[in-house]
Amino acid sequence: MERLQKILSRAGFGSRRVCEQLIREARVAVNGQIARLGQKADPSRDRITVDGRPIALAERPHVYIALHKPRGVLSDEGDGSGRLPTARELVPLPGHLFPVGRLDLRSEGLLLLTDDGDLAYRLTHPRFGHEKEYRALVEGLPDEATLRKWRRGVFLDGRRTAPAQVTLLRRERDRSWLKIVLREGRKRQIRRVAAMLGHPVHQLIRVRIGPVRLGDLRPGHWRHLTDEEVRALREELRTAGRQRTPSAKKGGRAS
Repeated sequence: MERLQKILSRAGFGSRRVCEQLIREARVAVNGQIARLGQKADPSRDRITVDGRPIALAERPHVYIALHKPRGVLSDEGDGSGRLPTARELVPLPGHLFPVGRLDLRSEGLLLLTDDGDLAYRLTHPRFGHEKEYRALVEGLPDEATLRKWRRGVFLDGRRTAPAQVTLLRRERDRSWLKIVLREGRKRQIRRVAAMLGHPVHQLIRVRIGPVRLGDLRPGHWRHLTDEEVRALREELRTAGRQRTPSAKKGGRAS
């Protein structure tokens, strides 16, 4: 017997959090009865449906995609209005693929898409504290005191951000390029902290998620992860799971 959200995730309906929401919305049924959150089932014996359609747990290889999300493209499905393009539309593959490590509309860079709900859950849950690396073009020329403050952490929404790696890469007239490495991802964290410190972000690019790098992938282009990258992701998550990040309680978009 397994929890329903785990079964649905394995069937490709999204991360466990997404599947929990499907259950809350009364879209899931077990043997004809509306399911409840926390319920367990046996997929080999029980008839499990989503929106009235039986789920399929056919054994097949999972899909792992690295996409360079361009600016102006939504990471997820958005509000369903169809007014803005989505990352999923840029990857013409069949099946349920959902984003891992989302980026806001104005940001670009590495976005992972997969049908592996367990890996997606581990990558988005703050307890695993995996690294995400960014390049940020900010207004002005931040001095060393400002960079030290950013590295130590600042207060957002009443609690201090986790320590970050912030390095000045180069200066361009009245702007600066920074390398930023985070182990947490509060909503628009980099943009909010930069503005708070007096250096608003003009451009933000995510170049790495854990061991997976953006490399020379151009905006709008995608590729399959290599077997080595998938193994490295899983190994990093196994290690990180033993070292919970104390200040990270909720995940989000650091961009």
